[in-house]
Amino acid sequence: MPTVEVVLAWPHRCDRVTLTVADGATVADALILSGLPVDPEIGVGVFGARVSLNTQLVDGDRVEIYRPLQFDPMEARRRRARR
Repeated sequence: MPTVEVVLAWPHRCDRVTLTVADGATVADALILSGLPVDPEIGVGVFGARVSLNTQLVDGDRVEIYRPLQFDPMEARRRRARR
């Protein structure tokens, strides 16, 4: 049975839950078991690569729950360039 970690990063802290999931478990299964707040429209990934909720997990995977951007990165670059 694979062991995976589900991570949700906040601005000043990080919530982590380590789970043992059944063989063939998906990202959606891990998110439900983690109990962490999830908005599936924002997105999830495994080790920094976006994946669908149907992606099967393997032992050692780190599922990351993404948060919405506070502002557009391109706009932030434009503002820095103006200064």
